[in-house]
Amino acid sequence: MSDAGALSLPPEPQDWAGGSADAEPQLLAAGPREWRVSGDWTLLGLRGRYEEFRERVASAATAGDDPLWDLRNLSRLDTAGALTLWQGWGQKPPSRLLWLPEHVTLFAQFMQPAALPRRRPGLGPGLASAGLSLLAFARHGVDIVALTGRLLLDLLRVLRHPSLIGWREISANVYRTGAQALPITALVGFLVGLTLSYLISKQLKAYGADIFVINILGLAVLRELGPLLAAIIVAGRSGSAMTAQIGVMRVTQELDALSVMGISHTVRLVLPKVVALAISLPLVALWTSGLMLLGGMTAAGAQLGLDPATFLRALPGVVEPANLWLGWSKSVIFGALIALLASHFGLRVKPNTESLGGAVTQSVVTAITLVIVVDAIFAVLFSNVGI
Repeated sequence: MSDAGALSLPPEPQDWAGGSADAEPQLLAAGPREWRVSGDWTLLGLRGRYEEFRERVASAATAGDDPLWDLRNLSRLDTAGALTLWQGWGQKPPSRLLWLPEHVTLFAQFMQPAALPRRRPGLGPGLASAGLSLLAFARHGVDIVALTGRLLLDLLRVLRHPSLIGWREISANVYRTGAQALPITALVGFLVGLTLSYLISKQLKAYGADIFVINILGLAVLRELGPLLAAIIVAGRSGSAMTAQIGVMRVTQELDALSVMGISHTVRLVLPKVVALAISLPLVALWTSGLMLLGGMTAAGAQLGLDPATFLRALPGVVEPANLWLGWSKSVIFGALIALLASHFGLRVKPNTESLGGAVTQSVVTAITLVIVVDAIFAVLFSNVGI
C-alpha cells in the first residue's frame, strides 16, 4: 500500500545543452516548473551557440506558468551569458528567480529603464531653433569684434616696428588674390556688361533715347556693379582659399606650433591677408569695371550702332569722378572684410576635416552676404553723391 503522505520526487534532470562537463553551459529541468542554470555562461562558454541557448531559454520561459529559475549553480557568468538569459526571458526578469549577489550587478545594466527626454516648459521648437541661431550669430559677432581689436593692436605694433611686417606674405597674397583673379573677373565682367547693355539698349531704342545707355552703364558699373561683382568673385575664390589654408594649419597643428613659438596669429596670418586683399580688390574692381564697360560698349555698338569713340568721349562727361572714388572706397572695405571673415572662420576650425568643410562654406556665404549688406548701406548713405 502506498503512503499517501509521501513527497513526490522531481524527475531526473535533463541536460538541454547536450554536455556533462561542469564547465559546459547547461539548462536543466529540475521540476515541472523549475529550471536550473549551471556551468559557464560566458563569452567563451557560449561561443557559437548564443542563438541556440537564447531560443531554449525562451522556450523554457513560455513552456510553464511562471516557472522558477535557479541561477545559484552557475560556476561563471559574464555579460554575454547574462544578456543571453535576459533576451530569452523577453527582456524582463522572471517573477520567481533565485540568484547570487554577484549576479545582480550583471543584470542591473539591463533592468535600468531607458532615460526619457525631459520636456522642459518653454518655447516651441521653431522659436528655440531661432534662439540658438541668434545666439550663434552673436558669438560670431563677438569673436569678429575681438579679432578686429587684436588686428588693430598688432597693426599699431607693426607700424612702430616695421621689421615685423611680412612683406613676402603680403606680396604673395596680392598675387594670389589679385593677379590670378584677373582672367575669371575679365570673362565674367565682359559677359555681364554685354548682357546688361543689350537689355538696356532694347528698352532705350524703343523710346529713342539711345545715347542714355552711356549714362546708365557708366553709373551702374563704376559705382555699384563693378566693385560688387569683383567682391563676390573674390569672396568665393580667394576667401575660401584663405579659410582652407588657415583651417589646414589648424588640422595639422601648425597654429599650435606658432603659439608655442610665441608668434602672433594675427601678425603672421591675418594682417598680411587683410592688407593684401584691401590693396588688390580695388584694382580687380577697376579691371572688372573696365571689362564690363567694354562688353557694354560692344553690345551698344551692335544694337544701337553707337561707335566706341563716341562712347568713350561721352563717358567722362556723364559720370562724375565721385562715383569712381566711391566704388574704390567700397572695394577697400570689401577686401578687408572678406579677408577678416576668411581668417575668422579659418581660426575657428576644429582639428577634423568635417569642420574644415563647414568653415569654408560659412566663410563664403557670410562674406558674400555681408558684402551685399555693406553695399546697400553705402548706397543709402551716399545716395546724393555723384548723381
